[in-house]
Amino acid sequence: QVQLVESGGGLVQPGGSLRLSCAASGSIFSISRMGWYRQAPGNMRELVAVMPSGGNTSYADFVKGRFTISRDTAKNTVYLQMNNLKPEDTAVYFCYLEFGVGPAHPTFASWGQGTQVTVSS
Repeated sequence: QVQLVESGGGLVQPGGSLRLSCAASGSIFSISRMGWYRQAPGNMRELVAVMPSGGNTSYADFVKGRFTISRDTAKNTVYLQMNNLKPEDTAVYFCYLEFGVGPAHPTFASWGQGTQVTVSS
């Protein structure tokens, strides 16, 4: 069973920065996609950033120029560096992973438990 554990959330003032981390563990043969989503109260879950295995990193328009996604494949960890945070960035942030358990098996998906990010003065 693959598990994802996020960390790094917290309370920050507008204009501040946070770095989220997500460590994956379990039987992972390959990773096809890693990313971050967020969900604010009353809102739908929305894509923040995603890193496909063979394509370019993509970002939601509302975070371009402020957030950066990266990963350390040796540690099976993905990061989200968030700069110039705004109150509207307040949400629960979820790590997302698409992976394969073998060369002839379908792709599976796993979600982290979420980490709260609150931007307020």
